[in-house]
Amino acid sequence: MLTYIVRRIVTAVLILLGASFVVYLLTAASGDPLAELRSSSAPNKAQLIQQRTALLNLNVPAPLRYFVWLKGAVGCVIPFANSCDLGKNLQGQPVTQQLGLAIIQTLSLVTAASFLAIMIGVTLGIVTALRQYSALDYGVTFMAFLFFSLPIFWAAVLLKEYGAIDFNNFLKTPDIPPGIVVLIAVLVGVLAVAVAGGTWKRRGFAFGGAFAATAVILFYVSLTGWFRTPGLGPVVIALSGIGIAFGITTLTSGLRNRRALYSALISVAVGVIAYFAVQPLLNYATAIMIVLLGVVAVLVGCAVGYFMGGYDRGQNVRAAALTSVLMGVLILSDRFMQAWPQYYNNGRIRGRPIATIGAATPGLSGDFWTMSLDRLTHLILPTTALILISIASYTRYSRSSMLEIMNMDYVRTARAKGLSERTVVMRHAFRNALIPLATIVAFDIGGLIGGAVITESVFSFSGMGSLFANGLRAIDPNPVMGFFVVVGITALLFNLLADLVYSALDPRVKVKS
Repeated sequence: MLTYIVRRIVTAVLILLGASFVVYLLTAASGDPLAELRSSSAPNKAQLIQQRTALLNLNVPAPLRYFVWLKGAVGCVIPFANSCDLGKNLQGQPVTQQLGLAIIQTLSLVTAASFLAIMIGVTLGIVTALRQYSALDYGVTFMAFLFFSLPIFWAAVLLKEYGAIDFNNFLKTPDIPPGIVVLIAVLVGVLAVAVAGGTWKRRGFAFGGAFAATAVILFYVSLTGWFRTPGLGPVVIALSGIGIAFGITTLTSGLRNRRALYSALISVAVGVIAYFAVQPLLNYATAIMIVLLGVVAVLVGCAVGYFMGGYDRGQNVRAAALTSVLMGVLILSDRFMQAWPQYYNNGRIRGRPIATIGAATPGLSGDFWTMSLDRLTHLILPTTALILISIASYTRYSRSSMLEIMNMDYVRTARAKGLSERTVVMRHAFRNALIPLATIVAFDIGGLIGGAVITESVFSFSGMGSLFANGLRAIDPNPVMGFFVVVGITALLFNLLADLVYSALDPRVKVKS
């Protein structure tokens, strides 16, 4: 394994060197960085040309200039070298500084979008494969192709119009008309019918239950002005936690494993107690504190599952740990909701919290919750745009892979042995269905660090995509090369990780030196 990894790294370095040399020459040939100054009428034009020539080493031929650039770039990939130098842009700002800001913006934008797109897309793909040719399958397929065909800039503009402008207007008087309540309840009921399937009696119960629950919830939030002063509270958190406990146990071990179910329910009880215990602490929250509380939640869940004992403690631990994490998410969401009125009424927000441009509100100040809400509200629209466009490919790939796996002989054998459908799907089919997705996910994540150029442009995010586009537009070679180094290293790294994931998912695949 170690020999294989070292060999792959050496190969990756050689590929990166060759590719960077070609890109550098193409960038140098793309235009003249002095063209703007040559046409200038400034009295100190000659001095400005001389300064830029010295700044970019333009008096050195491009092939030799590459090695001057490479000397500084090598320090960026050697651990503890402390000599990273990717040159400067036309304004004299170090490219490393530009990259640092751009990477933070891009990661904040695409991380959540990638994670949610993968989770939702794979889940929908697996479910539609198990319900092939059903109304749910046709509906998800139609929506997937619809979103996939949408131009990203058009989807972004629609989100700005209806997800920001109209929703901000709605928040001024958050009353939902009865007709809209009925319409939404009917749509949710139809969705419940598609998900439930089965006999018409079962579908009728699904429609009635979903319609009634949706109507009651919407009338409640309309009458109470919930959108202005939202919150979950311990009762909703407890009821949601119980539902989560049953759902997680069903997926991880099945409800027949009572110890796993009891472990998850105990985690819910611990979470409800923690809700009251951590409220004073959360008033002084920091990012590190939230991470540490998340680690504690996982450890508590693992401890609960382990001490419950039984024939398979691993199932207990998984059920309890996942339930603890999701309970933590509910508690965290409730605390954000508690901070919503303070954020909404802030003078810099002016009652329009859903932002359409930028990564933060200029001049806004406040505690951890206010500033975090500001970041989240600025990420809602671009993240949603990226999810809508990305989710289609994951849905179709995972559906195709699952259908192929479900027709394999070993799946038929597992069913013939009398194993439950949950065991057949989760233990035998699901893991193998993920193998083809490993390559797609690895390349997508590796490529996303390059930024979503159009999305960043529409929503005014200064990320990696904008850095690359602006560098090309201004004939600024060093930012373009800095972008290439980061994206190239990331792509090669995730390519290696994909191969290693293969061997973890499929015992038949062995990495050899």
